[in-house]
Amino acid sequence: MVTTRKTPKKATSKGESAQAALPEFRSRDERLAAGIALRDSVPRKSHAAWKPPAKRRDPIEILEESNQGRLPQLIPIRYGRMVRSPFTFLRGSAGLMAYDLATTPTTGLRVQACGDGHLLNFGLFATPERNLVFDINDFDETLPAPWEWDVKRLAVSFAVAARDNRHSDQAARDAAIKCVRAYREHLREDSKRSPLEIWYERLDMQTLIERAPDAQARKLAEATAAKARQRIGEYLLPKISTQTGGRRRLVDQPPVLFHIPESDASRKEQEEMVSEGMEAYRQSLQPSVRVLFDRYRLEDWAVKVVGIGSGDPLHGRPVLLVGRPSAAAAIQGGPAFGPGALCGQEPL
Repeated sequence: MVTTRKTPKKATSKGESAQAALPEFRSRDERLAAGIALRDSVPRKSHAAWKPPAKRRDPIEILEESNQGRLPQLIPIRYGRMVRSPFTFLRGSAGLMAYDLATTPTTGLRVQACGDGHLLNFGLFATPERNLVFDINDFDETLPAPWEWDVKRLAVSFAVAARDNRHSDQAARDAAIKCVRAYREHLREDSKRSPLEIWYERLDMQTLIERAPDAQARKLAEATAAKARQRIGEYLLPKISTQTGGRRRLVDQPPVLFHIPESDASRKEQEEMVSEGMEAYRQSLQPSVRVLFDRYRLEDWAVKVVGIGSGDPLHGRPVLLVGRPSAAAAIQGGPAFGPGALCGQEPL
């Protein structure tokens, strides 16, 4: 709906193949008209109800299937976190909800979806410039999917969280409605902006503090910012690492942070994944940033379990890099970036 494809009428020179279709950004009026037209085939009320199919798969079977590729010793931790409440179960069962959402109506418009857009996967993280911004901070399940899936999971998470905190069903419904309304209104405002303005749009911590409706909310926002800054690598590293034999090592905190023993059969494979991931991450950097990266060396790595849906051998693996005794930096890996790839954006 955002773009159309415009194919050149003929090749520019003899023997030259026709160019691939070029994207053409539609005007705002055209996009609004196309969206309204979609309501004829997929009315908004068609999203109001969901009925389990007669041959729906066993949810436990789907959860067990999602454990493929995870470290076996971490699976009980995953389930232990999920059974605490309906909301923690929701957090740990993105695949199960995706299975159910696949049976619901969609407009056919696909985006690079978060895949796990519940409310606790939004938060503060540090940009490469060390500014705190608010946004989605978990892309482990990202995939091309209908845009409706992320919105529905987000709205459901507000309703389930409200009930989990002993609020009434009406309050839960109101929370979900406000969530969707905010999404709709902001999207409409974005439709008036240029693609470049949207590309650079961000919500930083200072803006959140300034938008606080009262003194109490402002105080809470400031406390949240202070806590988030303490989770940035340079503040966190002294708490999770120590000097041992002249080298800096991550401190084991089993079962959520631990080294794979030298005697473990998978140790060699894991080391290869880390090495490949380091190089993949290095190659993904801009040349100017790569110069900075090359001033560090791999000093230690360990497996770190984060969130509730985690538990696979790649997710949440922090890699410790040291340039000299007084300077250390950490990178945290994630499966959404491919085997052994590393993400330097998400703070430990």
